[in-house]
Amino acid sequence: MFSLLRETSFTPRQTALRQTSLFADLSPRDLRVIDSLVHERGYLAGEVVFDEGERGEALYMVLSGRVRVQRVQGSGETLVLAEIGAGDFFGDLALLDDAPRAAQARACEPTQLAALFRADFLSLLETHGALASRVSLQLARHLGQRLRQAIHAQAQAQASV
Repeated sequence: MFSLLRETSFTPRQTALRQTSLFADLSPRDLRVIDSLVHERGYLAGEVVFDEGERGEALYMVLSGRVRVQRVQGSGETLVLAEIGAGDFFGDLALLDDAPRAAQARACEPTQLAALFRADFLSLLETHGALASRVSLQLARHLGQRLRQAIHAQAQAQASV
């Protein structure tokens, strides 16, 4: 029987991008559009991806490896906020505004990242509005979940005092 559906093959990077919740529900065609916009870069263990206070310019997706997001306290002690592995993303607020980074991101081990720069995302809004809307909705869901987790953690901390 003849099928109108054809087998779709993904490049290794497209497969990795599809594993992030931000792009998991995209069609193969939409995923190829996103793939054409991202910039891949490798980081050595200990290498800084971005520093606290730098202008946020990109969202980063971990293709392989791990990244630690951390802040240096006034006492000089390092507070680890998160460790992010393959399939996750960070630096997402940079797509929405150009506020300074609130923390430092540093590779924990050899790491491959794909960056989506704000300028490319804004271009996507103009050229592929429906696709950009779906990505924006996923981003909003992620930010909402993170906010709820922070509120819950703060409530638990106050209850234990």
